[in-house]
Amino acid sequence: MSRPTSPFTREQLIPQEEMIEVERKQGKLFIGIPKETHYQEKRVCLTPDAVAALTAHGHRVLIEANAGLSASFTDKEYSEAGAEITNDKSKVFGCPIVLKVEPPSSEELKHFNPQTVLISALQLKTQCKEYFQELAKKRITAIGFEFIRDADGAYPAVRALSEIAGTSAVLIASELMSSAIKGSGLMMGNISGVPPVEVVIIGAGTVGEFAARSAIGLGANVKVFDNSITKLRCLQTHIGRPLYTSTIQPKNLMKALRRCDVVIGAVRGKNRSPIIVTEEMVERMKTGAVVIDVSIDMGGCFETSEVTSHDHPTFEKHGVTHYCVPNIPSRFAKTSSLSISNIFTPYLLQIGDAGGIENAVRFDRGLKNGLYFYHGILTSKPVAEWFDLSYRDINLLIL
Repeated sequence: MSRPTSPFTREQLIPQEEMIEVERKQGKLFIGIPKETHYQEKRVCLTPDAVAALTAHGHRVLIEANAGLSASFTDKEYSEAGAEITNDKSKVFGCPIVLKVEPPSSEELKHFNPQTVLISALQLKTQCKEYFQELAKKRITAIGFEFIRDADGAYPAVRALSEIAGTSAVLIASELMSSAIKGSGLMMGNISGVPPVEVVIIGAGTVGEFAARSAIGLGANVKVFDNSITKLRCLQTHIGRPLYTSTIQPKNLMKALRRCDVVIGAVRGKNRSPIIVTEEMVERMKTGAVVIDVSIDMGGCFETSEVTSHDHPTFEKHGVTHYCVPNIPSRFAKTSSLSISNIFTPYLLQIGDAGGIENAVRFDRGLKNGLYFYHGILTSKPVAEWFDLSYRDINLLIL
């Protein structure tokens, strides 16, 4: 008589370890928001509404007096939202989490406590080796918000600021053409019986898309140039209407530049924006035409471009007005602050719910992508290659 076959294997009958889910305890954050000191930086990371949302979850926010004033947010609004106001800058930088728009200066880093969490822009190309050495010395954990990815793999902070820059470029061009500041006297408005303003946009990324969207909305005749057929196709799809698009061919581009009233440069490069429009091309443009070089923060895509400021934003060359301010979103500080705040707030709430930055980074790949320093250890390969520094893979540090 044969034995009955057991439904279990020998391995399954051996006692097994019980797997228990580890509960993530909600943490209480203490966030410091200093006043921005970078030249002509008027934005602030969190709006009063965002502060109210954070304090409602039990988090503390300490903000330096008048930090939001340039963006039209008063200390009274922040105080009513639950923030604590202080005139002592060192107290703000002494918070466990410091939130900034611009990366902190070497002078500001001296006020940081060891093991502080810094969330700000990184702006890799404006940094020096000493900045990262100071972060290492203080054992800082740092996140560059322009490298944070969302669930779709996009960069929400970069896109939001690019949307503002693209829309701003058209509004600025419209202003520069007005007779009040001795412009060409043309108006973007699609007035009956009047030929529309001709706008050329070089680059079909987010900046180019929102510049095209705004120019079309104001009744301009728009032509977009880019060497990526995919980007040109996506731009047309997003705008939802056919418009003139072309690859960047010198003959076609020159023909469009000679006729246009406004040209917007929105081309990015790996280390520097490629020069698309030569000085000879600018010479052959209309007198009184306007150049808005949004790419100036990466060197500019016009050979005639030179960096300007919000105080003195334009100069004239070969009869063409050039606007080459690197930080265009800061011109509209309140809108930019609202946009940045909308990105920061969910992440801060997420960090609090996760019980701290380490758990949040462990469970959110997009947030982990923005991490470039972890307890004083460089974890970003691009930073390491740019400054010839050693780095460690973050996945080996946070399991």
